Order: sequence, then C-alpha cells, then structure tokens
Amino acid sequence: MDQYFVGWGTLALINAGLAQGKNRTGLNWFLLSLILGPIATLILLFVEMR
Repeated sequence: MDQYFVGWGTLALINAGLAQGKNRTGLNWFLLSLILGPIATLILLFVEMR
C-alpha cells in the first residue's frame, strides 16, 4: 500500500515539472495531480496552451 502512495506522489512531482516546462504553475498542477493522478498527466500532455 505504501508503494501506491509513493508512486502517486512521484507522479505529482513529475507533473509539476512538466507544467513548469510549459509555463504553467507547478504548484497548482502538483495539487491537481494529487487529486486526479494519471488523468492530470494526460490533460497536461494533450491540452494545448492558448
């Protein structure tokens, strides 16, 4: 069970880094990733910035 939480937290950190690379707020994406997990990753990767 601990591995699940470690993986989820690691994914949230990766998403924060990806967001900063796309000139988005890393903290907001980190928090969103804690809630949505892999869905937030897909949103971040496939939604274009206006």
